[in-house]
Parts: sequence; structure tokens; C-alpha cells
Amino acid sequence: MDAMKKQSVENANTERASLAKTLGRGDVWALAFGSIVGWGWVMLAGSWVTLAGTVGAIIAFIVAIVFCSIIGMAYAELTPAIPLAGGSLVFAYRAGGYTFGWISAWAMCFAYVAVASWEGPAFGSAIDYLVGLPQIGHLWTIEGYDVYAPWLLVSIAGTIFTIACHWFGMNIVAKFNTIAAIALVIGGIVFFVGGVTLGDMANAAPAFHGGSEGLIAVLITSNPAMFVGFDVIPQSVEEMNLPLKQIGKLVIFAICLGGLWYILMILGVAFGAPAEVTAAASIPVADVATYVFNSKIFGSLIIVAGIGGILTSWNAMYLGATRILFAMSRAKMLPAAFGKLHPKHNSPTNALLLTGGVGILGALLGKNALSWFVDASSFGVVVGYLCVSIAFYVLKFKEPNLERPFRSPGGKFMGILAIIASCAFIVLYLPFGPGAGLGMHEWMMVALWTVIGIILYIITKGKFKNVPEGEREMLIFGEDYAREEYLDR
Repeated sequence: MDAMKKQSVENANTERASLAKTLGRGDVWALAFGSIVGWGWVMLAGSWVTLAGTVGAIIAFIVAIVFCSIIGMAYAELTPAIPLAGGSLVFAYRAGGYTFGWISAWAMCFAYVAVASWEGPAFGSAIDYLVGLPQIGHLWTIEGYDVYAPWLLVSIAGTIFTIACHWFGMNIVAKFNTIAAIALVIGGIVFFVGGVTLGDMANAAPAFHGGSEGLIAVLITSNPAMFVGFDVIPQSVEEMNLPLKQIGKLVIFAICLGGLWYILMILGVAFGAPAEVTAAASIPVADVATYVFNSKIFGSLIIVAGIGGILTSWNAMYLGATRILFAMSRAKMLPAAFGKLHPKHNSPTNALLLTGGVGILGALLGKNALSWFVDASSFGVVVGYLCVSIAFYVLKFKEPNLERPFRSPGGKFMGILAIIASCAFIVLYLPFGPGAGLGMHEWMMVALWTVIGIILYIITKGKFKNVPEGEREMLIFGEDYAREEYLDR
């Protein structure tokens, strides 16, 4: 290594910003579960039963668990092997270099930002159900939905509150996230027990509905939108105080636990009320709970649980978005501003402000934008999944001796299955696919994010064109995980 390259590597090692390990065991479990289970089950569990029937909906989610677990195996093995903030960026760069890493990271960042943006409208809708926000101060109408000032203010207030929690550091986020996860679990258990014990099995008929079209419809809404979150674990792994082997198991456990939760909610809805009650419900699970217990109090309890889910998912998406922006900036793949950490709280402030700013813009679009953000984010997720699955497979050949505290069963074959599963997900969202999962609004979001990404890629690639490969290797992986042979370049 010549003197100049050696100096740049040493400087990179010295200047490399790191995140503090503040997440304990309980914090991690709350994050893992809460990152997957958000608000979607409250709004969509009724439609799952309506579209595919009770058994059909359950089968769809079992398929979802299998597919997501296959992809999750790639994350489970790579996360403890390279436990650094950035997740998909780190894995893809390791396997395929700069451009492949950039594409993977930008796709996942889109997913996190999009999901984070729909949490504000979801929060506003939940509060509206609880207290009945006054329909005054009409602002505008978007796709048939009237946006009123009180609803918008509540949605934006929730966004600002979440930004503030993350601004003051991971300790605050972890404590608040745990409380929200507990509220979520309590409400969900009460609903499930009430639905299956006080309801009627006759309500669960028919077992199947809509044939293959119904099954595909549920698969599209559940895969992978309802499982987005397990991929946040690698994003925040740099901040976890857990044995590395346990982190790999945690990824798979989170997927299975999330899937089980959705199945229990499907059963609660199906047994709890006749089909006509579910079909006419504005917020299905809450309305079914009101019907089952014959009390609006229990409907409100579900909304409180749903708010807990909103907050846990919100926290997870902010973690995912800000950590991947931070990691890209640390690697000099985005402007340095996104890598700035708060001097006291160690939070990535500028990345946080960007994510929150997009969230506020999302609230301006009204309630109907919920589905746009969910569907668009799912496309970003599946692209990210494909990149990580390819990285998993490639690294089996490229770095067979990489220390892997958790090893996925099946070896290279599991990598092939993960690639196939990811491609199957992508096909579901394409215009010519069996589901044609994205509409005009969603494709516009994808196109806009892609254009922004191309512009940023060109700008940063040019700005940092003189950064030696060895320096970037050190910036991404640090001295513990950097490859010696790359430090000479």
C-alpha cells in the first residue's frame, strides 16, 4: 500500500462515525415484533377474509410466512456476519461493489420512507375514530377524500412527535417503543380471545372465496407489505447489545411471530361478526370488536392497540430510513450532511429531518394516500430483498470463510430459493403480473424516487470520484470487518 492510500485508510478509520450500542434484549424484541405489526391489521384483516375466505386468507399468510422466511434466511445469516448499520447497503456492496450496494440501499430507503409517510395519515384516522375530529376547516379534496384541518394537524403532530423522540436518541425511542408494543399486544389478545369465544363459527363461512383471484389479492396486500420491518433489524444491529448468533434467530422469529399475529387477527374477525358487519365496517377490526363485545369501549381499545402498532412501526421505519441514509453518507455515497450525528444524542439529525419532512408531505395527500404509500413501498422492499438475496448467494462463493455466527440451512440452495422468492414478489407488482399490484399513483412515486436516486448517484459519484476504494472499504466496514486485500486499493 502506497503512503497516500495508507494515510487515507487511516484517516477513514479515525473519522468514521459510529452509533452507540443502546438497545437491550427487551428493546430488541419490542423492535422486532413492533416493526412488522403496525396499523395494517386493524384496517385490512376484514378485507382479507372477504377477499379469500377465512381458510383462504390463512393459507395466503402461511405462504407469506414461508416466502418471507426464505428471504429472511439471507438476512439472518448476513446480519450477524457483518453487524453494521446499513443492512442491505453493507451486504450488497460486499457482494457486488458500489453500484449494486447503492441500488439496494436506495430501494430499501424508499420503502422505509414511504411506510413512515403513511403512518401520519393512519395516526390521524385512528384519533378521528377515538374522539371524532370535527370536520371543519376544509382544505382540499384528493381522490374523493376531503382533508380537514383538524385531521391534518393531528397527523402532522404525530409525525413531529416521532421526529422528536428519535432526535433525543435511541434510549427514548426504545422506552417508548416498548410501551407501545405492550399496548399493541394487550389489545390484540383481547380481540382474538373475544372473537373466537364470543363469536360464532358460522360467521367464518365460507372457508374459501374468490378462488385464485381472491388468494392472489390477499397475497399482494400481505406480501411483503405486512412483513416489512424484519429488515430493520440489520439496519439497527450496530446499536444492539445481543450475542450475534441470537440476532440471526431473531430475524426468523420476528417473521413467524408477525405471521402468527395476522392469522390470529383473521380468526378473530372471521368468528367475531357476520360478513355483512365486516363488509360495512369503516375500521374493520375495531368495528368487529364493538360488535363482539357489544360495547364501543372495546372498539376504542382496538384503536389504542392499533395506535401502539402505528408507533412501533413508525419508530422502525424511521430507524430503517435514517440508518441507511447515515450509512450511505458515512460511505461517501450520499452528501456528508446525511451522516451528521447529534453531538449529545448521537442521532442522525439531517437524515431524520428528511424522513420526517417527507412524512409531513405524505399527510397533506389525505387518507386515500395510505394505500398508495403501502403499495409503492412494497415494490421498493422486494427490489431490496432481491439485492440482499443475490448478495447472500454471491458471498457463499466469494467469501466462504467469512465468519457466520448464524448459518442458514440449505447453504447455497437457500440463496437460490431466496432469489426465486424475491423475483416472485416482484412479478406480483408488475403491470403484466397476475396481480398488477401497482396503479398509476404508486408508479409515479416509484418513478420520482428513481429519478431522485439517479440524480444523487451522479452527483455523489462525481463528487467523491477520487475516494480510494480502500478508504471506502474502511468507511463502510470499519477495522473489524474491512477486507485487508481491499485496503490496498
